[in-house]
Amino acid sequence: MSLPSLGRLPPSQTRPPIAGPRIARTSPAATARPSRPPSANNNSAQPDLPSLARFLQLPGGAQYAGSETTAGPTAPRVPPVATTDTVRVALLLPLTGSNAEIGKAMLNAAQLAVFDFADRNLELLPFDTRGSATAAANAAAAAIGDGASIILGPLLASSVRAVAPAARAAGVPVVAFSSDQTVVGERIYTLGFLPEDQVRRVVSFASSRGVSKFAVLAPDNAYGATVVEIARQTAARVFGEVTHVQYYDPNAEDFTPAVRVLANYDARRRALVAQRKQLEKLDDAVSKQALKRLENLQTIGDLPFDALLIADGGKRLMSVAALLPFYDIDPAKVRMLGTGQWDVAGIGAEPALLGGWYAAPPLAARQAFEAQYRKAYGRPSPRLATLAYDATALISVLARVEGGPDFSAARLTTASGFEGRDGIFRFLPSGVAERGLAVMQVRKKDAGVISPAPTTFEAAIN
Repeated sequence: MSLPSLGRLPPSQTRPPIAGPRIARTSPAATARPSRPPSANNNSAQPDLPSLARFLQLPGGAQYAGSETTAGPTAPRVPPVATTDTVRVALLLPLTGSNAEIGKAMLNAAQLAVFDFADRNLELLPFDTRGSATAAANAAAAAIGDGASIILGPLLASSVRAVAPAARAAGVPVVAFSSDQTVVGERIYTLGFLPEDQVRRVVSFASSRGVSKFAVLAPDNAYGATVVEIARQTAARVFGEVTHVQYYDPNAEDFTPAVRVLANYDARRRALVAQRKQLEKLDDAVSKQALKRLENLQTIGDLPFDALLIADGGKRLMSVAALLPFYDIDPAKVRMLGTGQWDVAGIGAEPALLGGWYAAPPLAARQAFEAQYRKAYGRPSPRLATLAYDATALISVLARVEGGPDFSAARLTTASGFEGRDGIFRFLPSGVAERGLAVMQVRKKDAGVISPAPTTFEAAIN
């Protein structure tokens, strides 16, 4: 069964020519933008993208103006009155503050999706959450007051929690971008990349390749605890086991103690020294030959695991990985496994990670999006931009289903799912997004697919 694709509309929803889908205005500095975003689905000339410069009316007469709240008769006008056919979609993102760069990029991506999928009746209403729970709650109130049928975003878990009460009270569903699954439930969904699918996929694949004993090296935080628990559950399901778990302080600058304990380095080193001393007392040829074989070893004794899952990314991952060979965790003998945090360029620069496996969305559709984004905005897209694109594309499609816009729980949790720029996905009744992931292998300059992503959830299950 083929899934509705967010790269192409199902045959029953053939896309009409774009005639100016409306993008409501926010702060003029909110985003850099092209005058004519390219469309993957329409080769005709696109209309100029409207300037994103809009103030939103808050209850009680206050104005929500990107990063400021003001009052008074001189405040700019409220949004135009919606017609009976207008479908208003609120987009809550941090357009100012410490996360402004990613927020603006996600707004750019959402605009591309609007021009690729929406018809003239869809109106996108961007709001600035400033990375603040209070501002996010105010933005949600303004969006609901503006008549938004659904809210996309926010990005941060604290902001999602802040908007949830008002959204639930108004019966407005939320599709957030947080990677914290504790924010979901009661029509609050999240499209964020969660570790559960990633860990299940890579541990199951490793098991299919003969790995039965796993170790986990993880930060001592909620993310690390989640990875450890899912690794244990998955290993048990595939008749394997997690034989060792080692946590480390994610705020530490030196991860040597954790790696040293994981490697059981001191005991293995003592065993080597003791064996050398014993052989040195013997004068036969066999003992001398054995002693020579021990000359270049750091330790002796096998590790109690075949694969090591490192639940981290970025600089911490590189720092931890560099210590592994030094403490005699040999990547030639122990398979390195990772989560979606490994899904970044340049990871192969660390020799200890070469050949390692990690689970991530399939490459082809994302690479097409990245090329489209670069063409439109003249710079590369950050990794999370696809979340905003897929969410906006999905809602644009559901706004045009037969019988009128349908953002119901039944529609959003369609079991067959949807196909987006990060592969297939579907919302579970719990509110989290389940994804079909590929298994990637780290190479020097990039990553290669070692196990393709499923194209349907039926295939994923079977």
